[in-house]
Amino acid sequence: MPVRPEPGLMATVMADGQLELFSEQSGARFRCSRVGTAMWIALRQHDGNLDAAARMLATLWDRHPDHMKADMDLWVGELRDAGLMRNEV
Repeated sequence: MPVRPEPGLMATVMADGQLELFSEQSGARFRCSRVGTAMWIALRQHDGNLDAAARMLATLWDRHPDHMKADMDLWVGELRDAGLMRNEV
């Protein structure tokens, strides 16, 4: 099941490589590390498909795909809890 940004979510990559997510609806703000920024970009490149994004990053970073997927699941869970992402039904 794909994950999508909540409506009105603004994503900005800062000069230091960190991603800032801001929800116009809730006012929630979330700042990601460079790793989180790469995960966001991979997820968006793969239309919200966590498996595909994790496989791509695992290949690029020479990591086991299952470990990369687990890391991404945790990260997406944080974004969901913050009201910034949702599962598409």
